[in-house]
Amino acid sequence: MSGFTVAIPARYGSTRLPGKPLLPLAGRPMIAHVVQRALEAGAEAVVVATDDARIAEAASGAGAEVFMSRAEHASGTDRLAECAAALGWDDAHIVVNLQGDEPLAPPAALAGLARLLADGGGEMATLAAPLRHVEDFFDPNCVKLVRDEAGWALYFSRAPIPWERDRFARDRLGLAPEGALRHIGVYAYRVGFLKRFAALPPARLERIEALEQLRALAAGARIRVGLHAGDWPPGVDTAADLARAEAALRA
Repeated sequence: MSGFTVAIPARYGSTRLPGKPLLPLAGRPMIAHVVQRALEAGAEAVVVATDDARIAEAASGAGAEVFMSRAEHASGTDRLAECAAALGWDDAHIVVNLQGDEPLAPPAALAGLARLLADGGGEMATLAAPLRHVEDFFDPNCVKLVRDEAGWALYFSRAPIPWERDRFARDRLGLAPEGALRHIGVYAYRVGFLKRFAALPPARLERIEALEQLRALAAGARIRVGLHAGDWPPGVDTAADLARAEAALRA
């Protein structure tokens, strides 16, 4: 496949962990670890899109290019769309959207995601992992998805899907349904679609579920879903997550 870019939206303001991209993690700012994972994936360019000079300095020091975006963006996707337009990326170029709080993201999976889009077509690609624990199946913070036999996304939801009607009528305390999938929130897009996607108004289903990817499905876009073997390391949303990431990196 041709080269791809990893673009990392990063903002200073975080409700639960203010200044999250700059929090120290194994002796470096968190954003430096995210940049390192992207560089290890073999991306031809790694760009951090931010509106904060402190994050920009840390990202540049870790080896990333920096794009200073506007501050008012509602989502990381909007921030990356501004970046793509301003930097003049070709509409056919592939961009992997890696959140700035994923310091443990597996580099091989990022490269595989770009390859999935390049080889499989569609407007977007994303990843999923087997959902093994029934607690996660019923947890609205764990996003579930279903896909068709060819690997295209049918729906994403915070609700338990697919619902195994007969078994759950008897018992909801066992295992998650066979084949249940947990969504992993990394995406690959071609630049042309990224710009069109960010320009679309929020869809009704997106507002109901608070899941941005439903805007793409509601607009008729196709999302290829690849399966990630094993567990995807959790991102950092809380102080406990930060401690776990610290232990993993030092190990």
